[in-house]
Amino acid sequence: MLLEYIGLALNMVKTIRFVAIGNSLTVGFTPSSFSESNSYPEFVKEITDDFLKQSVKNNTLDVKFRNMGINGDLTSGMLIRFKKDVIDLKPNYVIILGGTNDLGWGFLVEEIFTNLKKMIETAKDNKIQPIGCTIPSVLGWDEGIPVRLQLNKLLKHYCREKEILCVNLFLKTSDPKTKRLKSKYSLDGLHLNISGYRKIAETIFEEAVRDIILRELALAQLTNQTTQS
Repeated sequence: MLLEYIGLALNMVKTIRFVAIGNSLTVGFTPSSFSESNSYPEFVKEITDDFLKQSVKNNTLDVKFRNMGINGDLTSGMLIRFKKDVIDLKPNYVIILGGTNDLGWGFLVEEIFTNLKKMIETAKDNKIQPIGCTIPSVLGWDEGIPVRLQLNKLLKHYCREKEILCVNLFLKTSDPKTKRLKSKYSLDGLHLNISGYRKIAETIFEEAVRDIILRELALAQLTNQTTQS
């Protein structure tokens, strides 16, 4: 019986849970339709699963992604539902992407940043590791670019100061000269097409999720070695 228990322990799979909270950019909305299969959390899940298959013969991790985006949501709405849609789900990590709708409605950058900061702090208070994301640029509305740069600068500085992961989606999806959203990633200048959501997923994986997975794999291997010895 003891040997069976040890065998089960050595083959235990650790579950790592991510929750993605946000607006239509998290839902996976496109101008013609929206589907969770188009969402960046779904694409990050695919990339992660492929990475795990290539990295280890016998997976010791099961990585799950939960999409808690709501079309049209503001950061104030995200903050209100943060307990129900994030804390109560007890994830290990939360990906926070919000602010585009706030800027569209004319809310002050400082107010939006305060809401994002409160979500990050609430996550940390509940032992959930936050991952901040800069918001992508726009195409066809140059007046909307400076406020995005301002908000993103505040978020990046705060995350760097607090040693929090911050994924630079603006940088990876915009033209380096004009700062506009690259046309290949968008259909209407604000919402993304499938290529755009895939690019967001690739960036989040490369700048945050991959290192998290590698660290968790190393911890799992160390645990197994300790158990075996």
